[in-house]
Amino acid sequence: MMRYPYVLFDLDGTLTNPKEGITGCVQYALAKMGRPVPTKDELLPFIGPPLWQSFMEYCGMTKEESEQAVACYRERFGTIGLFENELYPGILPLLSHLKAAGLKLALATSKPEVYAVQIVEKYGIAPYLDVICGSELSGERVAKAEVIEETFRRFGLTPGQAAAECVMVGDRKHDIIGAKTCGIAGVGVRFGYAEEGELEAAGADFIAGTVEELENWLLA
Repeated sequence: MMRYPYVLFDLDGTLTNPKEGITGCVQYALAKMGRPVPTKDELLPFIGPPLWQSFMEYCGMTKEESEQAVACYRERFGTIGLFENELYPGILPLLSHLKAAGLKLALATSKPEVYAVQIVEKYGIAPYLDVICGSELSGERVAKAEVIEETFRRFGLTPGQAAAECVMVGDRKHDIIGAKTCGIAGVGVRFGYAEEGELEAAGADFIAGTVEELENWLLA
């Protein structure tokens, strides 16, 4: 029996590299609102956390201003930005090997589910996923813990079953904290966008430096 028969994956920074799309859409939103526009590299912290939170934290916006910024962001993201994306090398073989071993796989992302579905379908990973769970465009279910709990529900797992059988894989502290909040193991990946020491400080149970290390750990 595998260490964890259910594996939940974050999307941005874990399965895909969304730098071009996310940072470009943040620049678009800031320009439209008449705000200073940082470089794409300066906007890397936007990859991972809920957008409204990042606009408040990094741009000093009020809640109302951040909601307006998210609306501007989606003007570009919904048609262009969501496909300015690419799979990390090794992700397709990873998912294929995990499925062949009998694991149940889910996408658990704070990105709106309507966008997440389009992305995983375009890049050929939808067939490997038993559950695709994201947030709502209305702003509901945006916290990672809420997404994880909804994923449990769609799998038909009780909290006790989930605690024993599920692991969350992600590249940012929000993934690990969400996992811990829900009582499950959290695994970090270094090839995403975490700052130095971020995953350790969040309490990750394991940190994989490469896709191969992640696969070996999950199949142990």
